[in-house]
Amino acid sequence: MEPVPVTVIGGFLGAGKTTLVNHLLRQSGGQRIAVLVNDFGDLPIDDALIEAREGNLLRLAGGCVCCSFGSDLLDALRQLRNLLPAPQHVLLECSGVALPAAVARTLTLLPGLPLDAVLVLADAETVRERAADRYVGELVLQQLAEADLIVLNKCDLVDPAALSELQSWLAQRAPRARQLSCSHGGLDPTLLLDIGRAGSRASGHLGGPALRAPPAADTLFDSLSLEFDHAVDPARLATALADPSLPLLRAKGLLRDAAGHWSALQLVGRRSTIGPLAHPPALPRLVCIAARGALDAPSIRALLAHCAV
Repeated sequence: MEPVPVTVIGGFLGAGKTTLVNHLLRQSGGQRIAVLVNDFGDLPIDDALIEAREGNLLRLAGGCVCCSFGSDLLDALRQLRNLLPAPQHVLLECSGVALPAAVARTLTLLPGLPLDAVLVLADAETVRERAADRYVGELVLQQLAEADLIVLNKCDLVDPAALSELQSWLAQRAPRARQLSCSHGGLDPTLLLDIGRAGSRASGHLGGPALRAPPAADTLFDSLSLEFDHAVDPARLATALADPSLPLLRAKGLLRDAAGHWSALQLVGRRSTIGPLAHPPALPRLVCIAARGALDAPSIRALLAHCAV
């Protein structure tokens, strides 16, 4: 059974988590996404999209599902893991007062549900005020510190100078996290969902055609798709791609090692995971995504060659 990656979505009350989840459901592109929420009422879904209701499970159009877990997250995760067909990605929306790392630790209790990323939303208009609050400030700062990706939402409500200052402030408070900016939760799905289909704007390829990127990502991100014919050391490549000097937001590799074993490398921000690959492609491949203008294609190619075995 293929592992199903899980993205934990955190952030303080009102940051826009539900708006983001709804956006990702609408832009799923045919992927079977499962969403876990505390209560269905927290995630308003158009009735026209709901095909069936089975207890605490909603079956949605396009193969997506929504599951309410209340106080029993483990049971809800088990239900999702046993669905047929299985979801291809799980979005786990935390309460606004939860610490996402604590929620992510729950995943270690169940096989086949690896943590893909901790994504934390921040309200561009209010996050600094919340962080300075004597009652909730420590919680807000801890949520940010636990992020692999910080999504600075509601950027349309602040001017460019204030946004730039806020980005610098976030970099100091959460130096491990990569940052993304958006309005109305409009994050491009290729940054969280299966990027094996993401393509190559910056690009070029080795030994095969580049995969095409969705047009919506063209103005904000550059991507590089490489297909190659040699074995690599997956762990060494993961460490190299996560280096802060190479500001990748996302990478996915379908890799063959020196012994001929295949593995899937997933990188979000600076978090990377390596797992077995049940259905390898004809040739190994690597797809990388960075903010527009930040993708260093020559360095990525050099790293790939350096990690060859």
